[in-house]
Amino acid sequence: MQPHQLSSGDVIADRRADYARMLEEGGEPEAAAELMEQALELVPAWAAGWYRLATYLEKAGRGEAAIEAYRRTLALGSEDIFGAALKLALLGDAATPDLPPSRYVERLFDDYADRFESALVEKLDYSVPQKLAALIATTGRRYERAVDLGCGTGLLGPEIRANVDRLEGFDLSQNMLAKAAEKHIYDSLAQADLSLAPELSGLFADAAHHRADLVTAADVLMYLGNLESVFAIVGELAASGAVIAFSVEDAGEGDGFHLAPSLRYAHSERYVRMLLARHGFQILATVKSVIRKDGGKPVSGILFLTRKPA
Repeated sequence: MQPHQLSSGDVIADRRADYARMLEEGGEPEAAAELMEQALELVPAWAAGWYRLATYLEKAGRGEAAIEAYRRTLALGSEDIFGAALKLALLGDAATPDLPPSRYVERLFDDYADRFESALVEKLDYSVPQKLAALIATTGRRYERAVDLGCGTGLLGPEIRANVDRLEGFDLSQNMLAKAAEKHIYDSLAQADLSLAPELSGLFADAAHHRADLVTAADVLMYLGNLESVFAIVGELAASGAVIAFSVEDAGEGDGFHLAPSLRYAHSERYVRMLLARHGFQILATVKSVIRKDGGKPVSGILFLTRKPA
């Protein structure tokens, strides 16, 4: 659930928090912060309330006060379901985490599932599934078993289904998986965490290693910073000669990755090429393209078509 949907357990505090949200939505973040501070005087251990206060303070231009509120959020919730650590990194108060908290990503997409497709496709001009499927089609192959990592609501599945005998989908969010199941495109769907080591990820609980001759990850890797765990998983999933197709947000020059204000990670082409080489994958093609809009501005990405040597 979004922070504003989480009750403090105190009726008066909740009422003040509701008024604070109305003020913020009306363009008065400073007034919203003042009212939110009053709510937190009643319930000082309310993690969601501290996160809301932090966002109001940040919008009001009170950076140091926002940092302190994000710190309180983090101290009150060890799983960091709101991503306060990412916010602190963007504000310069902490190092950029190699990976976001898994519970933050899971909560984000569990809450987003019902409106995911309308927001992404209709409002943000999201085009990765079609572009990635077109890139995969250039191989001219038919695939016995494809594994779609971070399948979400199943936008890529229909684009590649005609050339796949068996299609598996995995995602961290159970609500997203439920939406994918409604499409009746995937032969199996299950939860998995790409930030973990292969044996802990959930991808091999009931299935064999090296089983896939196609592995896909459309618009997934931007929710991970360091991609070592992902490529370790792909190496265990992919059979000899398998094709691996995925997208990243383009970080431009450099040899690493960075955290964007959207709280997504962007990766440089050089960084991805380095990891692919380290894990023994051959690059068949790369395509630079606009992959969606964010705040009305185009977001640049890179599509990779790679292969595990036979």
